[in-house]
Amino acid sequence: MNIYDTLKERGYIAQATHEEEIRHLLDTEKITFYIGFDPTADSLHVGHFLAMMIMAHMQKAGHRPICLIGGGTGTVGDPSGRTDMRQMLTDKMIEHNCNCFKKQMQRFIDFSNDKALIVNNGEWLRKLNYIELLRDIGPHFSVNRMLTAECYKQRMEKGLTFLEFNYMIMQAYDFMELSRRYNCKMEMGGNDQWSNIIAGVELLRRKYEKPAYGLTFTLLTTSEGKKMGKTSKGALWLDPQKTSPYDFYQYWRNVNDSDVKKCLALLTFLPMDEVNRLGSLKGKEINEAKKILAYEVTRIVHGEKEAQKAAEATKALFSGQGTLSSVPTILISSSCLGSKLLDVLVKEKIFTSKGEGKRLIQQNGLSINDKKLGDIDKILSTDDFPDNACMIKKGKKKYYRLILK
Repeated sequence: MNIYDTLKERGYIAQATHEEEIRHLLDTEKITFYIGFDPTADSLHVGHFLAMMIMAHMQKAGHRPICLIGGGTGTVGDPSGRTDMRQMLTDKMIEHNCNCFKKQMQRFIDFSNDKALIVNNGEWLRKLNYIELLRDIGPHFSVNRMLTAECYKQRMEKGLTFLEFNYMIMQAYDFMELSRRYNCKMEMGGNDQWSNIIAGVELLRRKYEKPAYGLTFTLLTTSEGKKMGKTSKGALWLDPQKTSPYDFYQYWRNVNDSDVKKCLALLTFLPMDEVNRLGSLKGKEINEAKKILAYEVTRIVHGEKEAQKAAEATKALFSGQGTLSSVPTILISSSCLGSKLLDVLVKEKIFTSKGEGKRLIQQNGLSINDKKLGDIDKILSTDDFPDNACMIKKGKKKYYRLILK
């Protein structure tokens, strides 16, 4: 099957600038393509993981990915999907985040023997002469048309800064530079990047009359249209220090039934026949599909060993089998004995505030060693730590082990 049709069947593709040309191109040539990643944090998150999966599928079909890290564009900040201006990052922060991205990307893409490239757009954007850029690129951009782009519309109400207005031009320049350096023929990105991608495609076609193509992929959303990958602690990170493999596994184990098929198609390499079979399960049987989803996604991101540990920990909690070694464990000082449990849980960030903890306790949503806790002023004692450990259950499915040290 043509890789374009494979991507479409799995539900990745949202829009394409020249659909039939792209299908023919991918069928007859092995092309170089790129996806950009602005280093706004020190870890990739699950939204980036979707992009890495697309790159992996394309690479398996013989095409060469470029992971373009935004050491230049990151100094400006993409206004797409934003109602406010992004935080300005220092050069030191950008460099650190770029290095973190590079390490993580190597888990998903084969960079050996030039099969893929990691490139930093700071190499050219930071060296640009402003007047030369205006004269060289400026005539190819219509301000009227730029202002109609979705990525700018949301910012118009609060005020679009001239800094952000330049982002589209910088991204288009990236495509032009990658075309010149590496014969890159296609830019891919999330559907919120459509306007920016079109700008790059049109710049190459107008200025150099070169073949250039753009393709956007669907954003990772729930069946209700909400963005996936948000947890009570924030984003679902790929760095195990920011989101543990256990918590990562639990996120996918607990997705809504209606989202299972979509996640299996987008975030695993399972054949579509199997995806369709698992996605069609109903009632209690859909839990088997969720176990496979959680295991497969965790295995791809964190490796077989961590996926197995997370699965074992889950089995131990819900069926009394397996090992608890991978359940989130928090070491607390013995000096906490005599303190209020709520204070300890807030201190250890199991709750974001005392108010959150009190509400859950009043709703019978907190258990200690399998017993519902009704007292918001519960004092910790040695009796709460048989074998030096105390099990806390928050809500229906979140578990924590408190260990006395």
